Amino acid sequence: MLNELVKQSRSYRSFRAGAVIPREVLIDLVKLAQSCPAAMNLQPLKYRLVTDEDELDGMLKITRWATSLSQKLPPEGHGPTGYIVICHDTTITPLKPLFAIDVGIAAQTMMLGACERGFGGCIIGSAKEEDITSLLGLPEHLTPMLILGLGVPEETVVLTEAKDGAVKYYRDESNVHYVPKRPLEELIL
Repeated sequence: MLNELVKQSRSYRSFRAGAVIPREVLIDLVKLAQSCPAAMNLQPLKYRLVTDEDELDGMLKITRWATSLSQKLPPEGHGPTGYIVICHDTTITPLKPLFAIDVGIAAQTMMLGACERGFGGCIIGSAKEEDITSLLGLPEHLTPMLILGLGVPEETVVLTEAKDGAVKYYRDESNVHYVPKRPLEELIL
């Protein structure tokens, strides 16, 4: 069951227009992250939920999506209907590389939870910290680390086996998104 959930939880970059992800679902996803392990159990992560229409539009403008592809993603009118911005609270502990592990664990856990509930999204690291802080009015002690753009996926993503080390994702003429994965024999040492 977990194996299938992991395979279904892909990076989606097009969402069904009008299919809003309820704020209650975003709160439930944060509850999942709350249960995750944390380095030294300090729990410095805080979560900014974005559901306001103006903030949704602003987030879409300051994030970059699949820039290696030659098309605008998400397509016009098909952006996320909710975001969770994962922040590090420096009043709890200074920001150190160790805490980036906590961010990854929380992000993946929330993405799996979204998938289990019929939603999907994309983990976004390509937005300027100062743009996020300004748009959301974050206080100085909260450092944005990652963004989860969420909604009801409206595209097909297919895992394929990488050939000759080629792992760059691509889309076909039907706009199906292919994600090459290295063969298992290349991964195990």
